[in-house]
Amino acid sequence: MDLALPSGEAAPSHDFFRRAHARLALDVPAALDDHTAEGARGDLDLDPSLWERAGVKATRPAAVLVPVVDRPEPMVLLTLRTELPSHPGQIAFPGGKIDPHDATPAAAALREAEEEIGLTHDLIEPIGYLDLYLTFSGFRILPTVARIRPDYRLVLNEREVADAFEVPLAFLMDARNHGLHSRDWKGVQRKYYAMPFGERYIWGVTAGILRNLYERIYRG
Repeated sequence: MDLALPSGEAAPSHDFFRRAHARLALDVPAALDDHTAEGARGDLDLDPSLWERAGVKATRPAAVLVPVVDRPEPMVLLTLRTELPSHPGQIAFPGGKIDPHDATPAAAALREAEEEIGLTHDLIEPIGYLDLYLTFSGFRILPTVARIRPDYRLVLNEREVADAFEVPLAFLMDARNHGLHSRDWKGVQRKYYAMPFGERYIWGVTAGILRNLYERIYRG
């Protein structure tokens, strides 16, 4: 069955979970630990030559949860980080570094989600990994797409998370909302995706992972 979507067309959200189960798996990519392996995406996808010019290396394994809430019209649960030096007011997925005691990257993502926003394991059904995502801050992030029960209740860790909110999946999976922006980073002009939603400015790593979700689920 062809699950591809015509270029520029908005993605229907009602069959998202069927598509996700068909296209994703929980096989850990070799590139998470093998820095020479292929298959990674990242902050400089739009101009790969900039990795060398920027002098950046992503070496620290990390995991994030991409929580898709199972409502009649699915929603994506996002967080607004507190004003910490490492995440100054950014919109992000729950997640963080993979610890040695984490059995899998998905386990790390679930642990971080519970620590940050109180989303408990019994509400989460992991579906599969997206592509490994390399960041300018040095992380090798493996996103875990998961189905979230809609009756969740959150308890925010106020030291890390200022707010948590939902954005319609249909909006985020509509390629017409994937704006291309650019900015200077230490003398390097880099391009990045941005998906503004009302007063929420979703950009950078979070928007890049959402773009990868769109490409893995609805294209090719």
